[in-house]
Amino acid sequence: MKWEGHETSRNVEDRRGGAGGGTGGRVPRLGGGKGIGLGTIVVALVAGWLFGINPMTVLGLLSGGDAGVPAVQQAPAATGEPRDREGLFVSTVLRDTELVWQQQFQAAGSRYQEPKLVLFRGATPTACGTGQSAMGPFYCPGDAQVYIDLEFFDTLASRLGAPGDFAQAYVVAHEVGHHIQNLMGITAKVDVMRGRVSQAQMNALSVRVELQADCLAGVWAHHSQRGKGWLERGDVDEALRAAAQIGDDTLQRASQGRVVPESFTHGTAEQRMSWFRRGLDGGRIDGCNTFEGR
Repeated sequence: MKWEGHETSRNVEDRRGGAGGGTGGRVPRLGGGKGIGLGTIVVALVAGWLFGINPMTVLGLLSGGDAGVPAVQQAPAATGEPRDREGLFVSTVLRDTELVWQQQFQAAGSRYQEPKLVLFRGATPTACGTGQSAMGPFYCPGDAQVYIDLEFFDTLASRLGAPGDFAQAYVVAHEVGHHIQNLMGITAKVDVMRGRVSQAQMNALSVRVELQADCLAGVWAHHSQRGKGWLERGDVDEALRAAAQIGDDTLQRASQGRVVPESFTHGTAEQRMSWFRRGLDGGRIDGCNTFEGR
């Protein structure tokens, strides 16, 4: 992906501290100084990629209903725009999503409201509660912000088997997809169903939400490539591999050795790849109706 030299976003807040961050390869530590191992990360990803709606709901599920506040909480410490390579990459991708979605909303007679993106380490306050690294990247509709601890990209590459810059771009675009859903009122419509339907039905709705965000990420990639031509051979495969590696079936096999379809919240590897590909090939928002499509 030929991303260097392109315009960066003004909507990135760097809370990592220091001179522009850098991840340093540390294992994030939360709550009483306990290290977060792969098992915890995978479990958090299986349930926690529901973060497109409310991260604290996920923490509540993982902790038996009491999300609480972790022992380690990082206060906001904005340092302006990121200056390290990883931060600049995310900022560049975010800027391109802004340009693409501005055009798409304008074509539909509407105005696109850009999200903010926060880079953090370990834990950080959000309007949805305390965001934690173990949850992976997430979008909080309460403050319309995407939150990313860049160590997730190390996990994605080395532990989940999905390396590559376009795999990372897919993750950013997926979270921005949740912002699009929020602007369109989809997030609120799904969230209001909590408590009104069974857990199995809520899980099924969550799958539809996540697959739609995958499709919207594909729509972005379609128009981004037409505008910039910055994708290289193998880039699309990187995104598809990432989608497959964070499929519910893939993660469940890795964490527990078996698959429980009724507990899926994000969709299978095949579904995630299929919906991303549908958005990429078609480039149309109306082609991303996962609530009616298969």
